[in-house]
Amino acid sequence: MDAEHRDYDIAIIGGGPAGLTAALYAGRNMDRAVLFEAKGPGGQLLNTELIEDYPGFKSILGIDLAEVMAEQAVRFGATLVSSEVNGIRVEADGTKCIDTPNGEYRAPAVIVTAGGNPRKLGIPGEEEYAGRGVSYCAVCDGAFFRDVHLAVVGGGDAAVEEAIFLTRYASRVTLIHRRQEFRSQPILLDEARKNPKIDFLLDTVVEAIEGDDKVRNLALRNVVTGARSTFDVEGIFIFVGFIPNTRLVDSHVDHDKAGYYLTDPMTMMTSVPGIFAAGDVRSQLTRQITTAVGDATTATIAASKWVEEWRRGREEARAEAV
Repeated sequence: MDAEHRDYDIAIIGGGPAGLTAALYAGRNMDRAVLFEAKGPGGQLLNTELIEDYPGFKSILGIDLAEVMAEQAVRFGATLVSSEVNGIRVEADGTKCIDTPNGEYRAPAVIVTAGGNPRKLGIPGEEEYAGRGVSYCAVCDGAFFRDVHLAVVGGGDAAVEEAIFLTRYASRVTLIHRRQEFRSQPILLDEARKNPKIDFLLDTVVEAIEGDDKVRNLALRNVVTGARSTFDVEGIFIFVGFIPNTRLVDSHVDHDKAGYYLTDPMTMMTSVPGIFAAGDVRSQLTRQITTAVGDATTATIAASKWVEEWRRGREEARAEAV
């Protein structure tokens, strides 16, 4: 790819709902936009089978929504690059240099929509049995666990949704949560409680994953009584949150205690001028598709205006130098 195709107005890091929305709006604003996504457009949409809480659709498959959003972005002129991003360097004049295995790209503005990676329990057996009974994606791996007893760990929307999904394959699903109360939406929790294949182990944590050639049982501890027990399962799906991908920028970017970017609520700009954040990398109350696309819309419109001001500033500086 030659140099003229490596300079853009806006670079977007991550191809989930936020990234694809940013690419769409950048194109509509007539900005030259490039989007980087290592695993193909869609992000977490590709790990979600059925979406029922996105306005305009009674229900839609995650992969189908990803395809539609990617087509829209490309139709309005965005360039989609299948590549990882190693890092982002900020030059003295504010230009952002995006380092990839295929070379460097440049843009005045960057919108980080890189999402995150599943948070692990950090217990014995978790790494050892990864791919042999330990999973972080029910849509990806559920079909490998037909007619067996599975455990799901977590108390948020993802854990409850995936527990419900896994009942398509498993003979039984036990949802293990360290508290009595769930963070999940009541409508999801009600659906899980009504499902005859789902039961609950509350006030309980998993201390170890054990087995032979694959997962056979879990070592559990009741956090109230301290009682320990062994629980027989043939697979465990872990949904205890995720770690945001917020370590790409070489400059310091203000973030909260959990590592999420702090942004200006009016523009979605981070503490680094010209670097914006949208979706799951941003510190906020909820992390839904709707909030991701809303963040991205605001971020892209703000980024477009920022690029105009940046270019105007450079032109004025050149004129003064002459």
